[in-house]
Amino acid sequence: MTTKRRLLGLILLLAIAAFGYAGTGSADQEEIRSAVQSYDQANSATLYLRVLGSDGKLQAAGSGAIISAGGSALTAYHVVKGGSRVEAVMNDGRSVGPVKVASYDETEDIAVLELPDPQSAKLPSGAYPYLTVRTEALKFGETVYALGYPLKSTPIITQGIINNPRAKINGRDRILTSAQIVSGMSGGPLIDGSGKLAGTISGSLRTMDNIHLVVDTEAIRRLLPAKLK
Repeated sequence: MTTKRRLLGLILLLAIAAFGYAGTGSADQEEIRSAVQSYDQANSATLYLRVLGSDGKLQAAGSGAIISAGGSALTAYHVVKGGSRVEAVMNDGRSVGPVKVASYDETEDIAVLELPDPQSAKLPSGAYPYLTVRTEALKFGETVYALGYPLKSTPIITQGIINNPRAKINGRDRILTSAQIVSGMSGGPLIDGSGKLAGTISGSLRTMDNIHLVVDTEAIRRLLPAKLK
């Protein structure tokens, strides 16, 4: 009987130690969010963009992502290329504009936008909702979410994995993902499992079904002003 009690006591001590070790490890890790949580966090910082030509007519439509409380945002350069005026619509239907194209890199297909000052935009909170830009390198197989506007007032979210975090496509580094991307989502954010912006949606890869292209954060950071890097 004494031997059994000792054995049970040893098992209990090992179980407590294992639980304590697991608890300590998980506390150091960022929370991994579900698609529902990721959408709730990122949707308010995702934009529908309207690009007008010199004649005032709609030239292109796409998506964007706000990355600072002051109104800095990202989109794919091909969305705003050649436009005379850019307007943004937030998830609550509020239109903000005109939007300034602050800088761009046509080769990388990335553009930095500046939205109107939060006060002039009359935001209830006095600041723009925004996404934090991820600093860590992505890994093969990570779960990610793509957000954007195929249609005005119709935001969507798709889920996939990182097929390749750094692939050479036409001489440029690109993230490859299986998160579904459709027309209108260009310029929108790719979100990682902890809710950070992991890249900007660029387009699709015609030679591979259901594999899509994303500009990585390394290319994005090269274009950002020093205060946002």
